[in-house]
This record gives sequence, structure tokens and C-alpha cells, in this order.
Amino acid sequence: MQKILLIGNGARENAIAESVVKFGYELYGFMSAKNPGIVKLCREYKIGNILDAESAVNFAKGLNADAVIIGPEAPLAAGVSDKILENEIPCISPTKCLARLETSKEFARNLMKEYHINAYPKFEIFKSDEIKEVFKFIDDLQDVAVKPIGLTGGKGVKVTGKQLNNAEEAKTYAGEILKKDNVVLIEEKLEGEEFTLQAFCDGENLAPCPLVQDHKSAYENDVGPNTGGMGSYSDKNLMLPFVTRTDYEDALGNLKKVINVLKKDYGKYIGILYGQFIATKDGVKVIEFNARFGDPEALNVLPLIKDNWIEKILDKKLSSGLKFENKATVCKYLVPAGYPENPVKTEISVDESKFGNNSKIYYANVYEENGKIFSTHSRAIALLGIAETIEEAEKIAENSTKFVKGNLYHRKDIGTKELINKRIEHIKKIRK
Repeated sequence: MQKILLIGNGARENAIAESVVKFGYELYGFMSAKNPGIVKLCREYKIGNILDAESAVNFAKGLNADAVIIGPEAPLAAGVSDKILENEIPCISPTKCLARLETSKEFARNLMKEYHINAYPKFEIFKSDEIKEVFKFIDDLQDVAVKPIGLTGGKGVKVTGKQLNNAEEAKTYAGEILKKDNVVLIEEKLEGEEFTLQAFCDGENLAPCPLVQDHKSAYENDVGPNTGGMGSYSDKNLMLPFVTRTDYEDALGNLKKVINVLKKDYGKYIGILYGQFIATKDGVKVIEFNARFGDPEALNVLPLIKDNWIEKILDKKLSSGLKFENKATVCKYLVPAGYPENPVKTEISVDESKFGNNSKIYYANVYEENGKIFSTHSRAIALLGIAETIEEAEKIAENSTKFVKGNLYHRKDIGTKELINKRIEHIKKIRK
């Protein structure tokens, strides 16, 4: 039986861990905190600094691990995958250079521009001495997205009409980023409906997952500050109710173009490539790329995989694609009161005996101490419903919230018929 070392300890990693064990591997974990969902699946685990490449390599060597999977983005930015590969241990995650698709929005946008992957909005990247140029660009566009270049845990982007009331607030926020980072990305605001397409990559081939829609806004009806994601859903036909087949093919085509460009000039991409897209009146545009599974989007697709994706990546056999169960899923995140701005720490109790075959729980930013579970400053528990329809899956996920106690809240509207109809009507209005 092959040994897999998993690095990370969020809900995404809990879902990866479940999938690793499902396909018959021995699981080992390297975590920054004791995640109870992962721990119960592990043969052995270590608590430490997951950004410390030497610690990760030493643990992998001591286990005689057959492969390593890195869940979150921060270890990729820290070069952990590079060090693992240097020690001739297979790693199902991209190198630091390739992970710049996520860790540097400047790299990602310039790559698309240079290689004529024409699915990006109007944008400019400004340095700290170009504040006048920033203001002029915002004045010209009026409706903009203001983005830090590097990693922000999904909370750094602010858009006029949502987190920013007007162009003047956009200028102020851009100034704050420049003062802190010395560089800022300003893009035109795109009007449309966002969706995620994730794909497994083996260095040569790409195998797409079902489409997912995430919900970044903290509160119901898509208002409030951005979060790491309050929940998500996928549909039975592996598409989404508001996405056309052309939209899907365009999104997949853009991922393939990126993979081919990277292979030609930067190296073979192995791991997960995540594309965040938006369906607009002018077709599909790329919002961003991630160099790993999304969280929560991983939770929607991993339980549905029927093929051994780990084996197919390691053996370079993704050309035949991957099969998924034809089911709908809805994920809802339980988060600490006050999240994301002023979260409170809370003890959490879970009655797992009440969860049925079609409902799942994934532990996120929590830790276990003396037999008790506590939240940290971020999302705490993810609940997943699986069913024949989105509506049924939503009811399963919502019902599961009764079995988790603590000073927590969640968005009750994710996956509801009302919210999905709103998405459908929105795209109809945009595309007339």
C-alpha cells in the first residue's frame, strides 16, 4: 500500500484526506494545527510549520512516502514543493515558479497578455510612484476591481458597487495597497456570473472537474465583506444552471492554453489548476487562477470522483479524463460570530452520529485540545449535502447545521432555488 503525505489542515485538506483513503492509500499528515477530521484518517501525523520545507522533507523521508500532496497555497509560495521534488519524492502540486499563476496576479495577467490568451479584462499594474496614473485609470473606468498582487486568503480584492461604494473609495483603497505593497492591480469591473472550473494536471494532460459556484460575500443576498468562501454548489449534470456549453468549452480551452504555455516556457504543471471565470455579455473572462483546489470548491468535487486521480496523475494517465458521480452538491460553511472582520473564538461540539450517507462534515480552521474542538479566526466547519438535485442537496446541508453547536453563523441562502433563479435571471438580463 502506497504512503501519501498530505500537507495542510483545512476543510479542503480534510476532503483530500478522505479521497486519499477512499482510493486505498495510507495517509499521513503534516499540519499546523490538529484537525480532528484529518487526524482520524491518518496513520500518523505531525504538528509543525507547514511553510518549513526542511521539516516537510524530513517527515516525508522518515515515512518513506511515495508521494506528497500540498493542499494550501502558502507552502507553494514558500517553495515546499520544490524542496520535496529536489529530494526525488513525487509531489502532486506545482513548483513555486508555476504556482505564480496564483501567488502573483502580475505574473498571471502578463502571461495571458503576452501569449494572447484573450480572456482578461482591461487592466494596469501600478508601482508606488504612479499614484496619479492610478487615479486617472480609475477615473477613466469608474467601475473597477482593486487587487493586491500577492496572496490575501480571498479577502484582498474589493470591487466598486460591492465592497467599495464609488471610484473615490477605489482610489483610497488602491493608495492603501500601494503604501503597503508598493504595487497594485486595477482592472475593469466585469458584469456577469462567476463560476469555477478545476482540473487535474499530470504535466501533459488535463482532466476537468464539475463546475462549481462559490459565494465570497459574508452575508445573505451577496452583501458584506469578502471571505475565503461561505459555501458553494454544483449541479447534477456537472455544469451549472446559468452556464452554456460554449461557456464551459471556452473556460476549459483557456486552462489548456495556460498549461501549454507553461509547459513550453516554464515547466510541466503537475497538480490542480483552478480557474475562476465569469460569464459576461462578451463571453467568458478569467478572474484569477489558483495553483491548488479551491476551498470550498474541492468539497463539491472530491466526493464525486469515481477514478483514482492520484494514480492517474502519478502515472501520467489523465488523457482519458476522470469520471464523476452524476450528483448535485451544496456546501455551507459555519463560521465564528463576527467573521470575517471581528471573529470570536468559540468551542464547537459536533454530533457526527446524526450525519447520513448523503451528508458530510469537513473540519476547517479549528484545533483539538484536551478532547475539545475550538474555532480560530476563520471558517470553522463545512457541511456538504449530496443529492439528485441542488434543491435536495441544499436541504440536506441546511439540516446538518442542527448537529453542530457553537457561536457560529452561516449563509442559509446558498443553494436555494431563489438564489439560483436570481443567477439565471441575471445572466439572461446581461445577455438579453
